[in-house]
Amino acid sequence: MFSDKNPLLIIGAFCSFAAALSHLGCIVFGADAYRFFGAGEQMAKMAEKGLWYPTIVTSVLVMVLVAWGLYALSGAGVIFRLPFLRFALCAITSVYLIRGVAFFWLMPMFPENSLTFWLVSSGICLGIGLLYAVGTYQVWGEINSHNDRGQDPIVAES
Repeated sequence: MFSDKNPLLIIGAFCSFAAALSHLGCIVFGADAYRFFGAGEQMAKMAEKGLWYPTIVTSVLVMVLVAWGLYALSGAGVIFRLPFLRFALCAITSVYLIRGVAFFWLMPMFPENSLTFWLVSSGICLGIGLLYAVGTYQVWGEINSHNDRGQDPIVAES
């Protein structure tokens, strides 16, 4: 583990876990929760009808967000090292940042979502992306590339 735990990645992890929990709430509480969180009327109506699609899509999002939180905790030195840590942290950071700034390209694909939804959710994604970006930058030197290839750094250097 690293000598110091990285607070920005820890906060980023808990933000990812909170996002996963809010998505899980949509599955548990149904159509009203989908509406409250801005998933759109179509998703809410499908949930009201008991269709599987909203549950499957939302479950996948929950699993992805939990995995992202675990990668942040791994990068922070809180839990064991996960495989491909450098790559994963860069990819996760990129997704959050792109989602945060590129919402205006996504808006036409989801016309039911309000401008408030887009501004709030994009601001949240941008904030989480910045936590991951700065946190990853801070631990970059401690996450050596040998471990990302699954090699023992002592053996790899000899």
